[in-house]
Amino acid sequence: MLRKTVALIAALAAGPAFATGLDIEVSGEANGTIHIDLAEDLAPNHVEQITKLASEGAYDGVVFHRVIEGFMAQTGDVEFGKMGAEGFSMQKAGRGGSQYDDLAAEFSDASFDAGVVGMARSQNPNSANSQFFIMFAPAPHLNGQYTVVGRVTEGMDVVNAIKRGDGPNGAVIGEPDVMTKVTVTD
Repeated sequence: MLRKTVALIAALAAGPAFATGLDIEVSGEANGTIHIDLAEDLAPNHVEQITKLASEGAYDGVVFHRVIEGFMAQTGDVEFGKMGAEGFSMQKAGRGGSQYDDLAAEFSDASFDAGVVGMARSQNPNSANSQFFIMFAPAPHLNGQYTVVGRVTEGMDVVNAIKRGDGPNGAVIGEPDVMTKVTVTD
């Protein structure tokens, strides 16, 4: 019995630690709440920036601007992707960030499977800022190339219902789905 308990504790310790989370209320073609457990042990600086932005309300009203069937849904552009804000533009959404500095990559050996949340960036590995994406399906080619920040633990049905993009590179055309409210949870 003691061996089994020790083995279970070791197995739990080997996986990413999830202490903080996000509840994302989504409206549009998808309606409901997505809960993400954030992996503070894998990407402490990224998790700190995401939770700071969420606590400030920066993600409230931000659209899903790039959504590729069988791949991922991208959001989090608080500069150009916030509906109703000055500077909002579906054409520019995906090019902006936040008022905070870009982050150095925090790559890990975590796999990009369905439900995994990663940080979006440019070609520069140290350019992640506020944007993130949620995987619809495994994408092993991203492993070790993008920072994993968490995993969807509830609401994957909502993720799977997010309006798909039809434009170039998955750009959402017409009315996008929106993160109406993003709340930090314990």
